[in-house]
Amino acid sequence: MKKEEVAMLSKEIEMLMQERTRLLKVVGAAAVLVANTDPESVQVEAMDAAEMLSETLNALPEETLKDALESVQAEAE
Repeated sequence: MKKEEVAMLSKEIEMLMQERTRLLKVVGAAAVLVANTDPESVQVEAMDAAEMLSETLNALPEETLKDALESVQAEAE
């Protein structure tokens, strides 16, 4: 049973790492979008969503944001 448990855990860890990679790309793309968006060009209807996205990105640990930007080949300013 031990080998089966180890194999199952290994598979789960691999799936989680793949999901992390995909999520880092999403976060990186969102960070680039926020960094390159002029707040005055955002429509009033989209402002709440833009602010929520910006606040969420700002709340990330610096290392996570750095990993996300690297995943989309962007540089933090």
